[in-house]
Amino acid sequence: MPVYEYMCEDCGSFTAMRPMSVYDKPCECPDCDRLAPRVLLTAPHFATGMSREARIAHATNEKNQHAPSTLAEFKAKQHPSGCSCCSNRALPKRKTARGKDGSKSFPTSRPWMISH
Repeated sequence: MPVYEYMCEDCGSFTAMRPMSVYDKPCECPDCDRLAPRVLLTAPHFATGMSREARIAHATNEKNQHAPSTLAEFKAKQHPSGCSCCSNRALPKRKTARGKDGSKSFPTSRPWMISH
């Protein structure tokens, strides 16, 4: 059950553990037994004893629990050294060769493709 905060006019603020079905209804003050409306005095938080890094590590381990990847599988997922998307090398430019009759040929492309 969640804990909600209430504000009694006479006694001040207090917290009470109540079912979610009655979250919006007033609660009796534990000191004076008057009905007190629910208020939001503090920001909601999760009661965890772990740091953010530890929670991320646990989530990663849980995600990979059924089939952890080996070092070889991890390396296979990476791009090879010198790939065009990761390196600073420019892609080779395609050169268009023209025949005497004005026809074009593309030596670096597939011969069955027709250009526009």
